[in-house]
Amino acid sequence: MFDIQHYASFITAVLIFQLIPGPGTFAILAATGRHGVPGGMAAVAGTLAGDAVWMLGAVLGLAALLQIHPEVFRMLQTLGAVYLCWIGWQLLRKPATAATAQSAAHLGWGSFRRALVICLTNPKAMLFFVAFFPLFIRAEASVVTLAALLLHVSLISLLYQSILVFAGHWAAQRLARLPWVQILARRMAGLALIGFGVRLAFEEVSQSN
Repeated sequence: MFDIQHYASFITAVLIFQLIPGPGTFAILAATGRHGVPGGMAAVAGTLAGDAVWMLGAVLGLAALLQIHPEVFRMLQTLGAVYLCWIGWQLLRKPATAATAQSAAHLGWGSFRRALVICLTNPKAMLFFVAFFPLFIRAEASVVTLAALLLHVSLISLLYQSILVFAGHWAAQRLARLPWVQILARRMAGLALIGFGVRLAFEEVSQSN
C-alpha cells in the first residue's frame, strides 16, 4: 500500500515505537498535568514538529552529515541532556499548586516550545528514522513513497499522543482532590526527564572517549 513494503509490519513497528516512553512522552504528560488538554495538545504539536524535522533531515541525508562531523552529534546530545535536566529540575522545584495568571496562548506556546526543543535536541530520533525507513522502501522509491512514510508516522503519532493527553487529563481530574498525588506525579515526571538527560550525557561521554 502506498508503495510501502511490508505495510502491516511497518504500521506495527510504528505503533510499538510510539508505546515506548521517551522524553517526549513525559513532556506531553507534564504539560497536560500543568495546563490541561490545551497545554497537552500544544506539547503534542511540538513533538510532531520536532519529529517532522528529524524525519525530513533523515530523508535529506543529515545522517551522513552527522557521520562526517560527529562533533555535531555530540553537541546536540550535550544540549539535549542539559535541557532535559533543566526541565526536570523545574518540575521538581515548582509547587504543584502554583497558580498562574498567564494567558492560554502563552501557556500553549510554552508547552509547544519545550516539547519541540526536547525533540530537536535528541538526534537519536533522526538516526532511528535513518535506520527505520529503508526497511520499508525500495531503492528506487519515489518522493510519494517517502511522503507516505512521513504522513503515516505523523498521523499515528498524533492519534496516540492525543489519546495520551485525554487519558492524562482524565486521570488528573480524578486525582484533583488528592494534592499529594499531583505532587508525586510531577516529581516523578521531573525525575524521569532528569534520568533521560543523565543517560544521554553519559552516552555522549562514552562515545567521546
